[in-house]
This record gives sequence, C-alpha cells and structure tokens, in this order.
Amino acid sequence: MASLQGPRSTQHASRPILGGDVLVETTHRVNYSEVDQMGVVYHANYLIWLDVARCELLRQAGMSYKELEGQGFFLAVSEARVRYKRAARYDDLIRVRCWVREVGSRKVGFGYAIEHAERDELLATAVIELISLSHAFQPTRLPAEVATMLPVTADPIRVE
Repeated sequence: MASLQGPRSTQHASRPILGGDVLVETTHRVNYSEVDQMGVVYHANYLIWLDVARCELLRQAGMSYKELEGQGFFLAVSEARVRYKRAARYDDLIRVRCWVREVGSRKVGFGYAIEHAERDELLATAVIELISLSHAFQPTRLPAEVATMLPVTADPIRVE
C-alpha cells in the first residue's frame, strides 16, 4: 500500500552558468496545501521556496545557515521583491534558481528565477536582501570568510 505521507519532492543541484559562475537549483512539486481557492499557488509560498534555495546555496558554498548562527550572527531579510509573471498550480513541478547578486560589508543580495520545470516557463523573479545582525540584533559586518565564500554572479535572468 502506498503511503499518503510520502516525501516531498525537493532536489538540489548546482551548475555552472555564464562562463563559470554558479547558481543553485531546487525543484519542488506543488502540493495541494500550497494553493488557494482559485487553484493557484498562494503568493507567500514563493517566499518559502526562495528561502529553501537560499539556504541550499549557503550550504553548497561551504556553510549552513545554522553554522553561520553558531559564529555569532544572523542574516535577516531586510527587503523582498517578487515579480509574479505566470501562475504556478497544484502538481506543477517548479524549479527555483538562486544566485548571489551582491555582497557588501553588512548585506548580501540574492537573485531568483522561479520556473515551471517541465515547460521551462518563467513564473516569477525575485530579489531578497539580507542584513548581517549580531545575536543582540545589532547590524554587524559580515565575517570576511563568509563574504569570500559567496561569489557574486551576473544575473542569468533579468530580475526586477
């Protein structure tokens, strides 16, 4: 008998783009709990998918978010912009691409493309900026080794 509580379909990969730059891709099958009454993915769920891709990028860059916190600082979202272009729906296989757009002394900016994985159709683009905070929630400089492990990648897809 098949389990009704099977594993969620999330996969992670990184691949080179644009002359050696790297981005992280995650895939996810939209489940019924993520859609609204119109059968469209509820807008806030995109932010969760972006977070999953960003955490995977950090992990593949060499340090998990949990390890960053262990070093004495947080990366807190200071700005989130999502441009919705087409709807994702129940049972769609979506792909989230994530890359580092900028690294400053106290902030990191990430770019995203959310696509229908089976049709290679762009569903949304996003930019998330995070600020470095101490455990006392005061702005603090990113440690040099963290800034170094996050290579900036040119936008492979125009994000707004």
